[in-house]
Amino acid sequence: MRRTRRTARTRFLPRWAAGAAALVWILTLASAPSHGAQDRAASRATYTNPVSTGAVDTFPDPAMIRGKDGLWYAYGTQNPVMQSKGEDGERMLPILRSADMVTWEYAGEVFTPGNKPAWHEGSRLWAPEVRYALGRYHLYYSVPGRNTVGLVTSTTPTGPWTDRGAVLPSPSGCPAGNIDQAQFTDTDGTPYLYWGSYDTICVAKLNADLSRTEGEVTQVARGRRVEGGFVVRRDDFYYLFYSDAGCCDGAYSGYQVKVGRSTSPTGPFTDDEGTDLMALTSKAGVVAGANGNRWIGPGHNSLQTDLAGQDWLVYHGIPAESPDLAPASNGTLKLTRRPMLIDRLDWIDGWPVVRAGAGPSDGPTAAPVTSWATGGSFEDGGLSGWRAKGDAPTGWSTATDPDSGVHAVHTPGASRKGTAYLVADGRAPADLRAEADLKVSAADGAAGLTVAYRDPGNRVVAWLDRARGALVTDVRVGGRSRGEQVTELPSGFSWDTWNNVSVELRGTRLTAEVTGDRLRDPVALQSRDLPAAAVRKGAVGTAARGVGAAADNVGAAALYRPVTERVAVDPPGRLLPEFSDEFATAMVPGTGTDSPWQWVRGPAPGVTVSGGALSWPTQNAELHLGTNTASVLLRDAPGGDYTVETKLRFAPGQAAQQAGLVLYENDDRWFKLVHSVLPLTNGNGAVLDVSEFGKEGERPTTTPPTAVANAPMFGGPTADTMWLRMAYHRDTAHGEHEVRASTSRDGIHWSPGGTWTLPVRGDLRIGLVSHNRAGATADFDYVRTYGAS
Repeated sequence: MRRTRRTARTRFLPRWAAGAAALVWILTLASAPSHGAQDRAASRATYTNPVSTGAVDTFPDPAMIRGKDGLWYAYGTQNPVMQSKGEDGERMLPILRSADMVTWEYAGEVFTPGNKPAWHEGSRLWAPEVRYALGRYHLYYSVPGRNTVGLVTSTTPTGPWTDRGAVLPSPSGCPAGNIDQAQFTDTDGTPYLYWGSYDTICVAKLNADLSRTEGEVTQVARGRRVEGGFVVRRDDFYYLFYSDAGCCDGAYSGYQVKVGRSTSPTGPFTDDEGTDLMALTSKAGVVAGANGNRWIGPGHNSLQTDLAGQDWLVYHGIPAESPDLAPASNGTLKLTRRPMLIDRLDWIDGWPVVRAGAGPSDGPTAAPVTSWATGGSFEDGGLSGWRAKGDAPTGWSTATDPDSGVHAVHTPGASRKGTAYLVADGRAPADLRAEADLKVSAADGAAGLTVAYRDPGNRVVAWLDRARGALVTDVRVGGRSRGEQVTELPSGFSWDTWNNVSVELRGTRLTAEVTGDRLRDPVALQSRDLPAAAVRKGAVGTAARGVGAAADNVGAAALYRPVTERVAVDPPGRLLPEFSDEFATAMVPGTGTDSPWQWVRGPAPGVTVSGGALSWPTQNAELHLGTNTASVLLRDAPGGDYTVETKLRFAPGQAAQQAGLVLYENDDRWFKLVHSVLPLTNGNGAVLDVSEFGKEGERPTTTPPTAVANAPMFGGPTADTMWLRMAYHRDTAHGEHEVRASTSRDGIHWSPGGTWTLPVRGDLRIGLVSHNRAGATADFDYVRTYGAS
């Protein structure tokens, strides 16, 4: 059993690289005090995953939102979350609450046995997804027993919830399991729902009140066990995050988060190697995968943004030291433990990746920024710490509603003319992210977020201008206008309810966006360059014109510093000829007295060597659990860390055919990286060519740990000619074999994969396999072994 806290190994991620990335991030943390409710949310310097520890025992498929009360709320799949408190049963869609995204408390559940709607009786409830729109929180959830998606709404993040029934028709139009839904609204105001599992993700439009899908259903991704879609917009692209392999098999869960992007919310989406997510192959674009520390099967993500503008991946992972929960519900439920993790999400060269490629964190890590340098909410019930400015400064007061609590409102006197400002004490940073929740109840009114405010003639304002139906950025310097930029808001924009306006200033570049829920689905997005004189340090605050303007959660923090380079991964070291083979002779390996190769159940029929390649027809034989009939060609591995590589020419045509590399201890303990063919679930006979990285070994939670288990991860896209690598590291401190896989289609550009581990019981040998179904031929051009770099 491994220790509770440790980091990725130097062999796969240099310690200096991981440390440098963390140091850069720590230096960006805001430390100045804030006002009001944000004092409760002072950012911790560091946090340690899992962040749900102390609140619940497990929290699968987490979704997170910042409520209009300024707190964060997270929602999880129905699970026995209180086992450590003596509960045998489950909580139905449990809810957590936090002031800083890292310290959570239990805040209830969406359903109880007493109020669960009758229409989904008999089903457990999975994978909640939360959005704020039209003045309500919309919580979508999967009802697998009815093969559909449900919806409840509420005016507060914790309910009470109103049942809105099933969102999908029956049939839904998607050839997959109707679960794992995610909602997204485009800049034109069109709402979409994404859903699907095993092995297709689909999308369709939602109706105006977001309660039912309508119109055409489009398939946007498919692959082995593809599910858990989540969509955001960034710059000119839509990004579809998803997970593949398997979520819930304890220590043998191969889950990982991947991503594709498109210029349309309905696709086509492609991965970072240009492969269409609908292509019948495995995909690249790994965002978060197992990296050899304690976290197994990281997946099913959502996304959250802190007050500095830094994005965070919200997802679950399986702790290696305790991968399974105790049997629950009178022993009828045997579930995998999946607590909630968060990690910094970096956007590098247009692609998202967790911690610059370092993967899930497992130790003290720089925390999200959850307090402002200046500004705050109005929870003290007054306007202490705020100053009224402008040519209509009077009329500011506070009001209360059940969701946001106390907030600021502007009600001018007899004259509606003029602009009123309410600015926070203190100056905001020069490079900043500011935001405010705003609403406008009067048809001729406007509410704004002002930054760099020095006086009415020197300020920048992002307006929700109801009279013009637009987001308007207005810049004044020295009393003179430096121009407005107008972005039309959708025709159905909900002016009377809370909308979030954010402004980022980096140098002289301004970016403003309008969302309902801060979940990277802007209905208006604007960028412009400002004169240098406009971005001098000033105050942050809210602004009002006319009547009916209201504001809450108004503040600014130092803008995050983006990470722009991935952490370095050690390349292979020097070639070790004594552990390599170019297949330059006609003798079949393992048949001569002086051959370094040996066969298990061999020589395999039909194996030949010619033209500098080992040619091996696939066998009708298995190397799987209790069926061990396939031949394996083996040779000794070097001591210490090493990387083994082969160039494989293989064009299989039937399900189950596979060939590639193996690191083999015995028939029940091995790591295998192969080009294989697997059927597409509900694919009308279609098959997938996949880079399959599997392991087999004892399941650690059996007593004694002897039950054999087998599981895959999936790597990058396949090709008829491809290169396979497995990098081996023996973790002597924790007694483990660690193996990381990579694949390539040209031998130059590599698609990095995840890491499998097994406890060390014996030595591993380097090998080749070609099996599972006859009819294809694998040609191995070489086996090359490299030492540590």
